[in-house]
Amino acid sequence: MKRSRMQIYYSGRVQGVGFRYATKRVAAGFEVTGTVRNLPDGRVELTVEGNETELKEFRQAIRDSGLGHFIENEELSWREATGEFRGFEIVK
Repeated sequence: MKRSRMQIYYSGRVQGVGFRYATKRVAAGFEVTGTVRNLPDGRVELTVEGNETELKEFRQAIRDSGLGHFIENEELSWREATGEFRGFEIVK
């Protein structure tokens, strides 16, 4: 099955609210690999790889986990997977 890369930049009140840790917990329920990290400009960057259906479900699960009300905007892009990730990690 072809793997894809989904990258999302979240903006809103997404830092200082446990967003990265909640995202890592949600990721445990999906067959995805990647990273989530805070950016200096106040956004959170999520870079994740998996099959496209799984990635779309993961994206919705993040919103459904209670994080949705913190998100004001999502900048979403798709690319081919690179296979560079092993597991899912919070990047400091």
